[in-house]
Amino acid sequence: MLTLDIPGRGALTLETVLLDVNGTIAEGGALIDGVSEVLAGLSERLRVVAVTADTHGTVHTLREAAGIEIRVIERGGEAEQKLALLESLGAQSTVAIGNGSNDALMLASAALGIAVIGGEGASLRAVQSADIVVTDVRHALGLLRDPGRLIATLRT
Repeated sequence: MLTLDIPGRGALTLETVLLDVNGTIAEGGALIDGVSEVLAGLSERLRVVAVTADTHGTVHTLREAAGIEIRVIERGGEAEQKLALLESLGAQSTVAIGNGSNDALMLASAALGIAVIGGEGASLRAVQSADIVVTDVRHALGLLRDPGRLIATLRT
């Protein structure tokens, strides 16, 4: 669990990280270099869950490489399925991280939404739905590992 007191925003308690897979923690179906190590450290403090429609058919390999829980959703209606997963995890205590249009609902509904403009880019809808925008998923995860940086970004 991670509890933050953010000036101008109030207390924020996070228990779960919900990550989009393709374009966020993976590119072309392969885990981005260095992500598994950061996820391992983060999972000591927060529950880490990823979500994918398994577009590239690599979910089993990704589960092993990332060492985290990965939920597979159906193709079609991904945005609504991601939102339903977020709600089942507890939106009020979950940080969502993603890059695509189908991530916008979960980014907007999470206690904290972080959009990643990585190698595959990010949709405008995702960026507009997020509380924070970063250029690399490792930067997003780094904010959670160093709460002082997160507070500095969110304070008003």
